[in-house]
Amino acid sequence: MIQFHNVTKHYPGVTALQDVSFSIKSGSCHAVVGENGAGKSTLGKILAGVQKLDEGTIFVEGMPVRLETPFAALQIGIGIVHQELAFCDNLSIAENLCLGKIPSSATFVKQNSLTAKAEEMMSAIDPDISVHQRLGELSIGRQQMVQIAAAMGNGARIIVFDEPTSSLSHVEAERLFEQIELLKLQGVTCVYISHDMDEIFRLCDEVTVLRDGKHTGTHPVENMDKDRLISMMIGRSLDAYFPAHIEAPTGHEMLRVQNLASPDKFHNISFSLKSGEIVGLAGLVGAGRTEVARALFGLDPAATGRIYIDGKQVHIRHPVHAMSEGMGFVPEDRKRYGLVLSMRVQENIALPTIQRMSNFGWIRTAAEESLAVQYIEGLRIRTPSPAAPTAGLSGGNQQKLVLARWLAANCRILIVDEPTRGVDVGAKAEMHALLDRLAAEGSSIILISSELSEILNLSTRILVLRNGEIAGELSRQNADQDSVMRLMTGVPSKCE
Repeated sequence: MIQFHNVTKHYPGVTALQDVSFSIKSGSCHAVVGENGAGKSTLGKILAGVQKLDEGTIFVEGMPVRLETPFAALQIGIGIVHQELAFCDNLSIAENLCLGKIPSSATFVKQNSLTAKAEEMMSAIDPDISVHQRLGELSIGRQQMVQIAAAMGNGARIIVFDEPTSSLSHVEAERLFEQIELLKLQGVTCVYISHDMDEIFRLCDEVTVLRDGKHTGTHPVENMDKDRLISMMIGRSLDAYFPAHIEAPTGHEMLRVQNLASPDKFHNISFSLKSGEIVGLAGLVGAGRTEVARALFGLDPAATGRIYIDGKQVHIRHPVHAMSEGMGFVPEDRKRYGLVLSMRVQENIALPTIQRMSNFGWIRTAAEESLAVQYIEGLRIRTPSPAAPTAGLSGGNQQKLVLARWLAANCRILIVDEPTRGVDVGAKAEMHALLDRLAAEGSSIILISSELSEILNLSTRILVLRNGEIAGELSRQNADQDSVMRLMTGVPSKCE
């Protein structure tokens, strides 16, 4: 169905893809994997007409094609589901689904036709979503489902899925998997870009591995195992990681939260956090995990309750107050809340410490660059230079950049919300080791993650939220997937 022949793509200071050649069979689900910055998303965007290749040729059903715009790609039956949401928040779901093909008569929109078309597109994905609702009112996960409906609803014969489950709940992801299986039965070819090993082995027929922009192999999934695939991706084996901070004694109480509440979000949240601890916050989507984190960092003006740091009550009504108390926050949505994409890499890293980088109001550029280089090397952030634009980095490297910012600020209390979402297996292991090292050195960390294995492996203890309340607390020794899931869902334990 698809052949890539010597595809090459250059960006300023870096080669994203170099002489990449492989083929994809008709009606298959073909995985494209690799570390962050390996060129996976770039290849998917070239196929979907979002970006232009510099050299090489792409063949579809044996014919060379020119994919210079997304519209040109769609004309020959190629659609894409982007990793980052690519719609208009201020428009309705119906208007977003029909962008470029809005039914009209003269200068007037045919509202009934628009609604009917949009409802038909959404029916296969999530019929419970009203197409009259404004897109920006939906959760990130549901916005992703609308984007998937748009790609599927345009009758594409080839669909590129670029990290499609990165913002989805377990239920939404299962619904997506069912749709991909149906698409395969209908003869649609799926190009599946993902870091998730379980998804790849569940859905895909063949897998292509990219490393540093080069093709390192294409194999049937049935002939691969996770260890071999990871080794091909990162060029080394990946040993199981056991956190060192678990063996060290915890220190004094760093943070105490009493009766934290916010109307219609969460209530009666009370817990403590000691120096050297990683406390995991687990819960289903909508349980209130992110909302609690935002309130702690001064991002919820309606929040009430008492917060103590080092035994002294503090009043955090703004992120500036939180930062002055030594608190940092790595948000779930890095592009919207974590970074200033128009700034350079070194400027993003230095933002919380800009006062230290300045003399009489003038930023010391050499000091800013030196700080950036330290964390670029320490976190292995792939960037052409510290002066490179942040918007040009891959999703995983942008996530590392958010973390680098707060490490540079020497935070004593760090809240990390989905720190490894959209990050490859090698970078994920590095982040786990980094969080563990910070805890071992005495930092206090609140870890929010939808990956139970991540919560279970890294946490000193786990708080489980359900419907905006703490449903229970589990020590590391007593926590396993079954016990955490039962608290998350409200299902009694086996002995009850």
